[in-house]
Amino acid sequence: MKAVWFERLGTARDVLTHGEMPDPQAGPGEVRVRIAYSGVNPSDVKRRGGFSGPMPFPRIIPDMDGSGVIDQVGAGVDAKRIGERVWLHSTAWKRPYGTAAEYAVTLPDRAYTLPGNTPLSVGAGLGVPAMTAHRAVFGLGAVRAKTVLVTGGAGAVGFYAIQLAKWGGARVIATVSSPAKAEAAKRAGADAVINYRNEKVGERALALTDGAGIDHVVEVDFGGNLAATLECIKLSGTIATYASMSTPQPAIPFYQIMPKNLNLLWVLVYDMPAQAMADAARDVNAWLSTGHAVHQIAKTFSFDAFVDAHLAVEGGGEIGKVIVEVGGEAGGRVGSQ
Repeated sequence: MKAVWFERLGTARDVLTHGEMPDPQAGPGEVRVRIAYSGVNPSDVKRRGGFSGPMPFPRIIPDMDGSGVIDQVGAGVDAKRIGERVWLHSTAWKRPYGTAAEYAVTLPDRAYTLPGNTPLSVGAGLGVPAMTAHRAVFGLGAVRAKTVLVTGGAGAVGFYAIQLAKWGGARVIATVSSPAKAEAAKRAGADAVINYRNEKVGERALALTDGAGIDHVVEVDFGGNLAATLECIKLSGTIATYASMSTPQPAIPFYQIMPKNLNLLWVLVYDMPAQAMADAARDVNAWLSTGHAVHQIAKTFSFDAFVDAHLAVEGGGEIGKVIVEVGGEAGGRVGSQ
């Protein structure tokens, strides 16, 4: 199979290698997927660049997310899954090989049936963003009739968090950093948008709720946004956070948080409890099946341009998911068992 890999950490141009590798085979309790599209996440480029620590394997095929068709199953897996269109989540978590190849082997519970109304290209962008969004929205309970603040509403996670929160019956306020991102958040269904570049988030959130405040926060930058969150969150409010890039080691103002009786959920999407993963996959598919889901694919690159795809994500200027066409919509053809 054709594949892209790296054998040392570094920049995309320096370490990503295109070549051929033996086709992988599904082992016991595994499925093999003929990849249609690979999805590139910020965490994928950080991992390759060394942010996540040293190389855990001598050779790594990058990218956690993807889509395709199951063409082979290992012992203990129902053979009826052969031919199933799937979207993939955390393919390379604690495993050496991800979706930047013609084939990927993964666990059956990380290959989810893709609803028939959803193209494979869209499926490749679901994994990390949609699963993170689900956990961050619903991980501390239902949000029906609540007001949810989604920070970074135009980001890959935030964009889906807005939609899932609305699907769950919430009113949603989103923060953004530009007019273009405001439009993206509105496309996702945000009821109100705050531009944190020129508005005070806490003050504006209180005004938008007539002083009542926010019930739940989906947080993209815990440390950087904590002061604003504490200004507008309700007593017994909840926060689910999946990143804190601007302040990687935030100070916790204990005696501001404790009297508010706040609940905090740390979201590491790759290692969520098994039930949380199953619930997320079920709900994401139910939401997709409504036909009302909105997606934003920033750019689609050819397989030969994998380096450029990683550079596009590293640059941080794209609004939406970057994907790479491997086999394409018709590329996930069923192979031999």
